[in-house]
Amino acid sequence: MLWPDAIRKNVKTGPDREIVAVYPYRSACPKSVWRRLISEAGRELTFAGYTNYFLWLEIPNLRTVLRRKAERGCRVRFLLGDPESDVTRRREELEQVPLTVSTRIKITLDELSKIIDVPGIEVRFGDEHIAMSVFIFDDEMLVTPHLAHLVGHDSPMLHVQRHQEDGLFDRFAYHVAELWNCGRPITITDQQNRE
Repeated sequence: MLWPDAIRKNVKTGPDREIVAVYPYRSACPKSVWRRLISEAGRELTFAGYTNYFLWLEIPNLRTVLRRKAERGCRVRFLLGDPESDVTRRREELEQVPLTVSTRIKITLDELSKIIDVPGIEVRFGDEHIAMSVFIFDDEMLVTPHLAHLVGHDSPMLHVQRHQEDGLFDRFAYHVAELWNCGRPITITDQQNRE
């Protein structure tokens, strides 16, 4: 009778087995996790964070890495908030930080402008993911539900790995697919001309 309890305590079963790690803050996740997930992905890299600004600071040579991934057939997608939208303006009022949401988005757009000519790299605007960032690396993902007025690095993060149909991974992936399908395709040059 003790054996099943010991097994349950040491071996994940059911839906929670897809949870690899939990971090109380996104910034608590080691950079090595991000680097490993990006470097090992071969089919899909999706960055559905509202600004994705921190990636350019945390991952050395990210533009080169993304270019190589896309050239080797990996689908690279960025779902960003629109820097000119009302949703972005409201978020800036909530956060009250000097480096505004729209500025962080524009930094990402500037970085992407240097690699957007590579087939396989796509960018869309969508404002419905303001409360949650989802980053997909083939069959693993990092998910950050944003808390109240906190910026992304102060919000918690889940590391999820796909192990079953209709589990956490599939549910978050479906969420991102819906947001991507509703997103507005942009070209970086069009966006730069708006400024």
